Amino acid sequence: MPSLATVRGAGMVNEAESSGDDGFALRLHAQAARLARMGAWECDLSSERLTWTEGVYALFGLTPGAPLRRQEIVGRYVGASRAELEQVRAHAIRTGRGFTLDSRIRTPRGEERWIRIGADLALGPDGRPARLFGYKQDVTAERETLDRLRHLAERDTLTGLYNRAVFDARCRAEPGQAGIAGLVLVDLDRFKAINDSRGHAAGDACLCAAADRLRRAFAGAALVARIGGDEFAVLLRAPLGRAEALRLLARASAALGRPVLVDGAFLEVSASIGARLLGPGEGAGPNLFAEADAALYAAKAAGRNAVRIHGEAPGLGRQAAAG
Repeated sequence: MPSLATVRGAGMVNEAESSGDDGFALRLHAQAARLARMGAWECDLSSERLTWTEGVYALFGLTPGAPLRRQEIVGRYVGASRAELEQVRAHAIRTGRGFTLDSRIRTPRGEERWIRIGADLALGPDGRPARLFGYKQDVTAERETLDRLRHLAERDTLTGLYNRAVFDARCRAEPGQAGIAGLVLVDLDRFKAINDSRGHAAGDACLCAAADRLRRAFAGAALVARIGGDEFAVLLRAPLGRAEALRLLARASAALGRPVLVDGAFLEVSASIGARLLGPGEGAGPNLFAEADAALYAAKAAGRNAVRIHGEAPGLGRQAAAG
C-alpha cells in the first residue's frame, strides 16, 4: 500500500502510460480525488501527527505541505461540529470502530464548507488503536441542496413560516409537549373581504405582513407556522410566566392591527387571537389545539381585534389586547 506522501505527490495522468504502472495508478487516483473534491488523511494517535494528501489541504484552504497541528485544525471546525467531532473520535478510539461524520469547517479566508469524514482504525502490535485514517470530502453542494429541499418541504412558500405539516408533526412527536408554555391561534379578520375587493396580490401582501409581525412578536417561540389560508399557530416556549405571556399576546395583537401598505394605499387589518396558556409544571394534554381553537372562536365571536384565553374570563383577554 503506497504511503500518503506518495499519493500526495502524484500529478496529472499521462494517457500514454501503461495502466499497470504503479505511478500511473497513483496519478489516476490523485486526479479522481481532485474531481471528487476529496483527499486522504491519517493521524498517528501516539503523537497526534497528521498526514494529509493535497485534497485535504485544498478543503481547508491551506498550502500543501504546510505544517499541521491538530489543535489548530480542530479549531477550524465550526460550532457544534467541533464538539461532535471530538466525541465521535473518542468513541471510535475507545471501541475500535470507524465512523462517518459530516462537519462544518471554516477556512483561513472565512469560507465555510461542509466536509464528510470517513475514518477507520489501524491497530498496533499490542492490539490497541495506533492510527486513524480515512478520507475527507467536500459535500457543501450536497448539503445546500438538502437544505433547499428541506426548506421546500417544511416551509410555507408564501410567508416562509413553517407549514401545517411541520406543526402537526411537532405536536405528534411531543404528545406531552415538554418545553411548551402554550398554544396561540391567530385568524386574520375579514381577510376574505380584502381578497375579494382588492385581489389576491393584496391578500398575499397582508398574509406576508402578518407572518412577519408574528415572527417578530414571538421571536422566542418554539414554532411559528401558517396552518391555513389566513390562520397561524404559535407554540410558546417554556418557561414563560403568565405576565410575559400576556405581554406577548398584547404585542402581537397591536402589531397585527397596524394597517398594511399595499400599492400606495393602507389597508385596515386586524386579527382574532385565541390562546391556551399552560401553568407552571402543567403538561399539554391532547386537547391543547381544541382548547386554543375554542378561545379563538370566542375571540372571533366578540368582534374584530379580540384576544381570548381558554378557561379565563373575557376581561382578561381584553386586557391582553389592550396591552
